[in-house]
Amino acid sequence: MLRVGACVIGLLAALPSMASAEELTAEQARHFVVGKTFNYSCFEGTRGRGRVLHDGSVVGSIQFQGAGKVRYAALPANTLHVKDGSVCATLKGLPIEPCFRVTKVDEYTFRGAISGLGFAYCEFTRRPTRSASVSEDNGPLKLRSSFAAENN
Repeated sequence: MLRVGACVIGLLAALPSMASAEELTAEQARHFVVGKTFNYSCFEGTRGRGRVLHDGSVVGSIQFQGAGKVRYAALPANTLHVKDGSVCATLKGLPIEPCFRVTKVDEYTFRGAISGLGFAYCEFTRRPTRSASVSEDNGPLKLRSSFAAENN
């Protein structure tokens, strides 16, 4: 009975985060992702940082399975593209063209999972830009030179 209670409490605690998650259409995903830099970590430990450009190319870094050297990576134009309403990838040497479910977790995070393989996912998070975290109500930033501060 105690185990069942713990499971129920755990599920209830997870509900707000699951309820706020929203599966994105390919166009929504494009708008949310393109041109922004994201840190990512994948289910099997691979991690890095990358940016998807407007032409579907990708640039960034990767560390396979969270160990070894961090390597620079660049994938050509049209690596990521929309096919039948899904975001898909064409990678040289890969016998399949995987497509992804893109789920927005919050305004800075999304999860990309291979369609049909929900356990095979990466989570991508970007830091808010400084200008996004500063309220416009505060007015312009005021700077004083150190010389003026020393003489007051």
